[in-house]
Amino acid sequence: MKPDIVRTGDTWSILLGTRSYEVTVVEEAPGELAVSVDGRVVQVRRAGPAGPAGLARRTRQEKHVAGGTEGPQTITAPMPGRIVKVLVTPGDAVAARQGLVVVEAMKMENELRSPKAGTVTDVRVTQGQLVDARAVLVVVE
Repeated sequence: MKPDIVRTGDTWSILLGTRSYEVTVVEEAPGELAVSVDGRVVQVRRAGPAGPAGLARRTRQEKHVAGGTEGPQTITAPMPGRIVKVLVTPGDAVAARQGLVVVEAMKMENELRSPKAGTVTDVRVTQGQLVDARAVLVVVE
């Protein structure tokens, strides 16, 4: 079974079968990584080209955040689904990794988070709405 992997900023959402995992990799020192899986942190030592850059190279799936963390960030649906909850409104100030919208896809709820601190400039969905993969949900500047 092939996992479905989507990246938001420094966090990867991994769907493996019916289980969903949120994985964050932070390089604390050269070759020293802190890997967080669903909030549980494990310290690892990098043996080769891994870490955030290496993992991003291995992940060929489209990101649900357009671009880096500079400028406006467009948060898109990682796959077709239904909007369960909209957590922000235009004009709201948000922190990095703050939840923006909850999407249900394949009977799993996924909270999409802001890749950076900023201001919500556009919310293009409402609770209960069906969305296609890569549909724009929220814009953060």
